[in-house]
Amino acid sequence: MNKILALITISDNGIETIKSTPELPKKEMEFINQWKKESILESFFISVSKKNAVLIFQNIDESKAKELIEALPYFPYMAKVEYHNLNKQF
Repeated sequence: MNKILALITISDNGIETIKSTPELPKKEMEFINQWKKESILESFFISVSKKNAVLIFQNIDESKAKELIEALPYFPYMAKVEYHNLNKQF
């Protein structure tokens, strides 16, 4: 089964803005929880520093994954987003 992995890095300035704006994380998690309910987000990992995240999408293609990531409230604060097409082996 094919998956799309999105590897996100938040900029240093961005992480400071996010930390100082409590409504931003709440808005971000609304998207994450909705995608989980819709079964398009299989897994979500966040680093201890909260500067990096890994999202594993299923049942969508890479262009849809990019569209979803770009809709996130954190998107303006992302320094880098990498997309990888994965083929699940087990």
